[in-house]
Amino acid sequence: MDFNYSEEQLLIKQTTHDFAEKHLAPGVMERDEKAEFPTEQIKMMAELGFLGMMVPEKWNGAGMDTISYVIAIEEIARVDASVAVVMSVNNSLVCQVFLNWCTDQQKQKYLPRLAAGELLGAYSLSEPQSGSDASNMRTFAERDGNYYILNGTKNWVTNGISSDLVLVYAMTTKGIGYKGITAFIVEKSRAGFSVGKKEDKLGIRGSDTCEIYFDNCRIPAENLIGEVGQGFKIALSTLDGGRIGIAAQALGIARAALEKSLVYSKEREQFGQPIANFGAIHDKISNMACNVDAARLLIHQAAALKDAKQRFTKEGAMAKYFASKIAMEATTQCVQIFGGYGYMREYGVERLMRDAKITQIYEGTSEIQQLVIARALLKE
Repeated sequence: MDFNYSEEQLLIKQTTHDFAEKHLAPGVMERDEKAEFPTEQIKMMAELGFLGMMVPEKWNGAGMDTISYVIAIEEIARVDASVAVVMSVNNSLVCQVFLNWCTDQQKQKYLPRLAAGELLGAYSLSEPQSGSDASNMRTFAERDGNYYILNGTKNWVTNGISSDLVLVYAMTTKGIGYKGITAFIVEKSRAGFSVGKKEDKLGIRGSDTCEIYFDNCRIPAENLIGEVGQGFKIALSTLDGGRIGIAAQALGIARAALEKSLVYSKEREQFGQPIANFGAIHDKISNMACNVDAARLLIHQAAALKDAKQRFTKEGAMAKYFASKIAMEATTQCVQIFGGYGYMREYGVERLMRDAKITQIYEGTSEIQQLVIARALLKE
């Protein structure tokens, strides 16, 4: 693997770093406290091409590789993980479905606008009774001439309130498990589509999450993605790529914890000297630094395999499992280094710890990642 960034990748890194410092950092704590969606910031990111980074220029995207994408996610998440997940969902879970599974007609209708940020997408797989067991869904789509009639409830929908369209997975044939799942493009303007209240979350509070409801919602049959019964395959293949983005988000959070720990440990004095001089602090920051670099290597390995169009299911799961684990560890240790001040909101490091936790849960829990990794290894 070539560890050197190209000139374009270095420019992306600098651009996203500068954007995050200038436009995200000033209001990040207030948006967290108020659970306020970063509407203006997302508009600015769209203008810079951050919402369709891997979409070819043919479809109005930036035409970048996955390495560039994870570089950008890391820099954004380092400052505001809520913005990073909005960016990740639109890029990894929505645009990638259009690229990999949709017809040219469907692409022409939606993809250029998604890539440009004129539309914001959401992805809806989970239901109240089916989280990790995604095949145990009850939302049902019944064929009625040139339409499907959609009924059911979805939950944990990131961008659910602020999005314009949602990729929805529903049963079209009952009694055959995952083989009966089909994917659809659903515009939120459709009659019978409604949105629940915004969830009051522990972390990533600037990103909206909600339930969505379908009550005899009529979807044109032309909005079916792929083939009938192909939905579960589409969902799993899409989540493989999505996990790379969430891993990069976790990496950005962990890196922020490391950077803040380094600065504070040099400034904070106890017993007549900076706490950076103490062995206990050395242990914490050295472990953080090793883990941050190791996570980045796992992420870039998965991204490189994706760019090479090779199978990366195991590597994507490894990247997400490890990066989310070290994000939780690094942020916890960061709060510990700050001591009592770390527990106070005004210092901003408790937010990192709250934001880190979700990376071990969404787009496949850590336990699911371990299952994916183990199954892949046992097949080799």
